[in-house]
Amino acid sequence: MSEYNYIREWVEDLPKKGKSVFSKEEVVRQFPDLTNRNLHNTLNRLVVKKKIQSVWQGFFAVVLPEHGLRGIVSPIEYIDMLMKYLNKQYYVALLNAAELYGAAHQAPQEFFVMSNTTKLRDKIKKDVKINFVAKKTIPQKHLTQMMTRSGYVNVSNPILTAYDLICYERSVGGVNRIATIINDLAGEIRFTNVDTAFMHSFSPAVTQRLGYLLDELGFEEHAGKLYRKAMVAGLKFRKAPLVIADKTKDLSKHPVNNKWKLIINEQIEIDE
Repeated sequence: MSEYNYIREWVEDLPKKGKSVFSKEEVVRQFPDLTNRNLHNTLNRLVVKKKIQSVWQGFFAVVLPEHGLRGIVSPIEYIDMLMKYLNKQYYVALLNAAELYGAAHQAPQEFFVMSNTTKLRDKIKKDVKINFVAKKTIPQKHLTQMMTRSGYVNVSNPILTAYDLICYERSVGGVNRIATIINDLAGEIRFTNVDTAFMHSFSPAVTQRLGYLLDELGFEEHAGKLYRKAMVAGLKFRKAPLVIADKTKDLSKHPVNNKWKLIINEQIEIDE
């Protein structure tokens, strides 16, 4: 028999026990005598009263006073527990990873999560959009764990963040926004774990674009290390545009960077 008479009391007690999320299954176990309809209605009332936030079907986050009047829990606070609940590998990626390293000049409007599945659909909850990006293999040795208010989350390390940003250029605001982030992120980039397997997990053009940006931004030492790693990995550089362009556009008028075999079809301008 439950020590609680009401779901609300149980929910309010969770943070005192170090829990900030719960599933519908846990509520059923805690209150086995409740009908499914009563349980559903009670949870809905708690959502309306901003006591809890529905972040996934059957999965909830507890709203605390520090979440403010709007009662919005940031995905960074529950994403690790949600992905464990869904039994999927993941990492916080792209603009959100850059923000955690202090390299985002403006707060991302969306929350990007890389996961080893194509079955997770993007979600919009409480005006917060979670973008799930499928990645066949999660590169565990290129992840770092960062502490949040509710526990640890997996985050792409700086070099993986840079590669991912270039891969998803159009989703993150274009090459100049990427260059601005890399300008801030470069000091954190380490090449220790950048091996042949890592480099071959991306198109060679991604390495070409990153190398060019590092050179252009004045990080010649980093660019040199990347170039040498690329040669050891046996990457074949072929002529490619700096910015992925419409196939109907004539690229022949643009200069070519011979080192990185890139057609420079956009000038780099960063936000200071």
